[in-house]
Amino acid sequence: MARTELPTSIEALRDLVEDQQRLIDEQAEKIAYLEEWKRLIDSQRFASKSEKASADQFPLFNEAEVEAAAAVGQETDDDTISVPAHTRKKRGRRPLPEFLPVREIVHDLSDEEKVCPHNASHAMKEIGRETSDQLAFIPARVEVVRHVRPKYACPTCKEGVSIAPMPSLPVPKSIATPSLLAQVATSKYVDGLPLYRQEKIFERLGLDLSRATLAHWMVKMGDLVDPLVERIKGEIRGYDFVQCDETPFQVLKEPGKTAQSQSYLWALRGGSAEHPLIYYEYDPSRSGEVPKRLLRGFEGFLQTDGYEGYAAIGREPKVVHVGCWAHARRKFDEALRGQKSTSKKKSKKTAKESVARAAMRQIQALYRIEKQLADVSPEERHRVRQAESLPLVETLRSWLDDSLGRVPPQSLTGKAMAYLDRQWPKLVRVFEDGRIPLDTNRVENLIRPFVVGRKNWLFADTTAGARASANLYGLIETAKANGIEPWAYLRHVFDALPRATSPDQVDALLPQNVDPALIRHPASTT
Repeated sequence: MARTELPTSIEALRDLVEDQQRLIDEQAEKIAYLEEWKRLIDSQRFASKSEKASADQFPLFNEAEVEAAAAVGQETDDDTISVPAHTRKKRGRRPLPEFLPVREIVHDLSDEEKVCPHNASHAMKEIGRETSDQLAFIPARVEVVRHVRPKYACPTCKEGVSIAPMPSLPVPKSIATPSLLAQVATSKYVDGLPLYRQEKIFERLGLDLSRATLAHWMVKMGDLVDPLVERIKGEIRGYDFVQCDETPFQVLKEPGKTAQSQSYLWALRGGSAEHPLIYYEYDPSRSGEVPKRLLRGFEGFLQTDGYEGYAAIGREPKVVHVGCWAHARRKFDEALRGQKSTSKKKSKKTAKESVARAAMRQIQALYRIEKQLADVSPEERHRVRQAESLPLVETLRSWLDDSLGRVPPQSLTGKAMAYLDRQWPKLVRVFEDGRIPLDTNRVENLIRPFVVGRKNWLFADTTAGARASANLYGLIETAKANGIEPWAYLRHVFDALPRATSPDQVDALLPQNVDPALIRHPASTT
């Protein structure tokens, strides 16, 4: 083995030691960076996913203290918190819905027992009744709806036959009624039941409905409701505030792509506060051209997360691109999850942990103000934000300017600070209008039902199925957001939409235009 020649001079030896020390420092920094990521991944896999901070997790934010605490890592010594008075809900059984049918069972005394025990000649009289309600469950029941059409002919002329036309059906030449289609769609998109499980459920009821048949119905339902979905998209574009988000969606048989490749489901949330509107669209791409196409002609505030694909539409002349404070907070939460836990409560915190906690405290202060404004008008929310939130935002900006560069940029804390700095122009636009929430949680919550359902049915087989899923999801989520029971709404739509012949009749079927009480007790059961 060849021996490494050592430097012959003191200067060369010193240079070698410095090079080796520099290499050791770089390796130590890389190891610390990888360990940080490992702790974050372990936390995401095994720990709580919630980003909520309890009241005593961080000291209460104090503007004067933050401004005075120039040094990163100075923590407040005040460990006390004040808990406001609160009320508890009255315990007890909730009343049963009044619209449920009632079957009375009377438990009466026998004629012999209706005699006074003190004098047999006195008959007792009823003075009142006690009632006790219970819920009975009637398993799903199916029935055959048989359309009978008498045929008529003239016995004298013996020419021509007259017969009443068949009513318009949601899926022509099929055995599916509006109620059955509504059940299949609700089971999949609300309850997360994939079609192969529904096939087994129908088998237990004695029905032979294959997955192929159910899948065919799903595509037809998606096509049927397309006029309603397009109107929802048009109305969303007409409002001046929209939230947008996207999530991966795998489609097996997609032209030009392998089965393992990812496509995407895009979500829009708009409309008024009283009547929210939700629209989903499948697209094989995640490029910035998709939101530009979805929101063609839109003017107003567009709120998204920090994905760069939204930058193109955010630069449109009449679009004001707004950021999401929850995503900024999430970066610092991930940084804290990546920190090495210490066994002693009063162990000295690292600079990275102190910076992450300081950022979390200040962002949480904004959320505490928002929580108090949950039920106020947009005008009042804007007024309070200008008076209370904006000073905190200015303090946070000053703190960020002072703290940038104090931790390694490749660390989770460094990345969180860089993200906050990069998103800052969009984040502060939240406070320009009282209708804009601090974050995109509302549209993210619309993605969640799809993600939960996707864990059960995993993927779409074809692009037609993907588009049908997007249409039905959008209609169902809009119905839910407007306080309408999904099955009743879909049954109403599948019954009335095939007979709609004018734009006004179609518009009357939009979730925001339907009376929930009208469809709760349908006259027909088909």
